[in-house]
Amino acid sequence: MGIETGFFVLIGYARVSTLDQDTDLQLDALHRAGVQKIYSEKTSGVSTRPQLQRCLAELKFGDQLVVYKLDRLARSLRDLLNIIERIDSLSCDFRSLTEPN
Repeated sequence: MGIETGFFVLIGYARVSTLDQDTDLQLDALHRAGVQKIYSEKTSGVSTRPQLQRCLAELKFGDQLVVYKLDRLARSLRDLLNIIERIDSLSCDFRSLTEPN
């Protein structure tokens, strides 16, 4: 379960591209940001990313999706815009820990 902060829950997503990489840096940063429910996967950006799909399906009105970096979420600008549009359509927020608002 994510941390309940008022009316929303912080939900995190972490991804690395290859099996020999690890998500430790991303997971540590997400935990420091107060995220407790984190979806994580080791898969290239061109795959189906089942954990991302589960993460997005979990979002409820007012929740916030938190990632370490934008490139961990999306494989292209078009993909990023589609994901942000989906998040926005749910009346949820999005935050990257390493890029400014």
